Amino acid sequence: MSKILVIHGPNLNLLGEREKDIYGQTTLADINALLEKEAVSLKLKLHVVQSNHEGDIIDVIGKAKKDGFEAILINPAAYTHTSVAIHDAVRAVQIPTVEVHLSNIYSREDFRHKSLVAPVAVGQISGFGVNSYVLGLHAIAKLLKKISP
Repeated sequence: MSKILVIHGPNLNLLGEREKDIYGQTTLADINALLEKEAVSLKLKLHVVQSNHEGDIIDVIGKAKKDGFEAILINPAAYTHTSVAIHDAVRAVQIPTVEVHLSNIYSREDFRHKSLVAPVAVGQISGFGVNSYVLGLHAIAKLLKKISP
C-alpha cells in the first residue's frame, strides 16, 4: 500500500468558518474524512498534516522520502505565492507532488495568479472545491499506477 503525505497549509484549519463565499462550509475534518474514504478505495495510506508554519511544512517535506512516502498532495494555501523554501523542499525530495486549491487561484487577486510550487509539482488542480483534493488523490493514484486510465 503506497503511503501518501497530505499537507494542508496556513489557515486551512479555519475552513468552514472563514470566507465561506470562497471556500464553502466544508471543514478541514470533512476534507480529511473524504480523503481517507477515497484512499481506501484507491488502496493508498494517508498521513495528513496541517500547519500554519512554513518551517514545519518544509520539515515534513524534507523527511518525506526517508519516511517512506511515495507522493505528496499539498495545498500550500498562501505559501503557494510566497514560499521559495517550499518550492525548494519539493524539488529536493524528488517525490511526485500534486498541488491543489479549493478556489480557482487564477480568478482571484492578481498576486494569487503565480504559484511558486507549480513548477516543481507534477500538476496542479484548482477551483473545484473539495473535489480538487479528490481529483488530486486520483491523479496520484494514476501516477503510482494504482488505477487504470
